[in-house]
Amino acid sequence: MISVSNKQGVVEFARELHRLGYEIVSTGGTAKTLREAQVPVTYISDVTGFPEILDGRVKTLHPKVHGGILAMRKEEHLAQLREQDITPIDLVAVNLYPFQATVAKADVTLEEAIENIDIGGPTMLRAAAKNYPCVLVVVNPERYGDVIEALDKGEATKAFRLQLAREAFAHTAAYDGAITGYLSGLQEPAGSFPAQWQKTYALAQSLRYGENPHQRAAFYRDPEAAGACLGNARQLHGKELSYNNLLDLNSAFEAVKEFNTTAVVIVKHNNPCGVACAASLVEAYIGAYEGDPVSAFGGIVACNAKVDAATSAEMGKIFIEAIIAPGYDADALALLKQKKDLRLLETGPLTAVSGNRAGLREINGGLLVQDIDRGLIDEAKLQTVTKREPSQAEMDDLLFAMAVCKHVKSNAIVVAKNKKVLGVGAGQMNRVTSARIALEHAGAAARGAVLASDAFFPFPDTLEEAVKAGVTAAIQPGGSLRDAESVAVADGGDLAMVFTGMRHFRH
Repeated sequence: MISVSNKQGVVEFARELHRLGYEIVSTGGTAKTLREAQVPVTYISDVTGFPEILDGRVKTLHPKVHGGILAMRKEEHLAQLREQDITPIDLVAVNLYPFQATVAKADVTLEEAIENIDIGGPTMLRAAAKNYPCVLVVVNPERYGDVIEALDKGEATKAFRLQLAREAFAHTAAYDGAITGYLSGLQEPAGSFPAQWQKTYALAQSLRYGENPHQRAAFYRDPEAAGACLGNARQLHGKELSYNNLLDLNSAFEAVKEFNTTAVVIVKHNNPCGVACAASLVEAYIGAYEGDPVSAFGGIVACNAKVDAATSAEMGKIFIEAIIAPGYDADALALLKQKKDLRLLETGPLTAVSGNRAGLREINGGLLVQDIDRGLIDEAKLQTVTKREPSQAEMDDLLFAMAVCKHVKSNAIVVAKNKKVLGVGAGQMNRVTSARIALEHAGAAARGAVLASDAFFPFPDTLEEAVKAGVTAAIQPGGSLRDAESVAVADGGDLAMVFTGMRHFRH
């Protein structure tokens, strides 16, 4: 039985099965494709004695199909097949209506989505997989060659059949999960979470190890992810990606997508250590590198514009683990490929929203689900709480610094000037320590710079450190019981401060 939506390799597969003595039964479009290729094929209706009905909704849901698939090769079952004039089916090759591709279209209607829910296909796959000792089940066109080779050599072992059955059940589970996910997104009230969280991922690659060599690891790709994101990136050059590379690449690329002007982000240990915006990519890279040259060594670089030769020449001056960008000019790629181990990834053009629709984090015994933090600051809604208003240059830097803050581990403090990060305080257990780290790193450059905080100041001590270092403006969510004390310190140091009303914790 061959019934496939994806016709890749099906003619060659069917031709080889015919050579091996198989009688091929097929449906609708697949049968037409095989006949046009002059592969002998029997239409399903000739087997069932019943026409396809309801616009093709019912064609394989018949005892002569499912009896042939589900019969075990024992005399009791075979005798019943003979009584009912049913022929055993030894191989089922099915792939399903393209539901995921259908619902990924921006203009898809509910009616169109529903019509692309396959019924007969999953039923045959599950039946064949259940009866795997007797029936070979093939869901992936990439497996056709393996199946023919096994049959040719007489090596269609029970272990091989079980492997194919696992793939079939995984495929139908993913299919059902995609349907559930789509329909859950339509439920009322809007934005509520489904009663069950179902999500499936496809193995992209096994990794040498995880965060540490004693931990096993693998990378699974989200088949529903769209647009420019790490899951859809293509590796053009370099060594195999590691677990830590993937974590850092994702952090870097998601951060650089925050900016609608040319930007570069350098990440080390999952925190931005250098970020800059500039008129050209090479200026942005130099600015990001100068923010923390020590940490940039061995870091991950993300760009939101195509890498050119001038930028690649600057990048080649230090050791970098990996670069991720929308694309590379040919001469830039040639330069970077001279470093044989440098990992180069290409994502294609940036899109407004891409990748995951929800943030997932497993805990022992459960799963935490939340919206991705795509909160944007509206400059018109910012509240200046000090006597002095920030200048436009300060405001530009404040918005830049807060965009970086979103991608720094909390407690997060970012010091910046001229859209260039000068110091970062990340992941400390109290906010003032983060501030001291960021200001110390910025050094004398902190004079005239701005400071951003991912959450409110619980005490005025952070502002005291900022004023002492010469910072002239600060941005924070506000909302502390001691906000008035922080405002008083800011006013005392002629520091302009604005409240956003939006926190950006990143634990």
